[in-house]
Amino acid sequence: MILYNVTVKIDRSIHEAWLDWMRTEHIPDVMATGFFTKHLLVRLLDPPADEDGITYAVQYFCKNIEALRRYQGEEAPALQAKHAERFGGKFVAFRTVLKIVE
Repeated sequence: MILYNVTVKIDRSIHEAWLDWMRTEHIPDVMATGFFTKHLLVRLLDPPADEDGITYAVQYFCKNIEALRRYQGEEAPALQAKHAERFGGKFVAFRTVLKIVE
């Protein structure tokens, strides 16, 4: 199983609106692509939030790397553009891909 982790530091001035949009629109849109089996939305506690923003990670679980690569090629660009259009200049994000080992 593959874990696709998106870490976002969001500006405090739009934090509540961003969090609501993630829960009600963005994450449901990502899940509706059918590439992921489940997700988690978590808030980083260490280091603590600073004056600039609050950091979250959205973790999406995918069956295999091939499905993730298809998502990244077919669906991610439009979803990321929508996020940037709505919250541009108010966040920084980076993505990591991890293999789950049990």
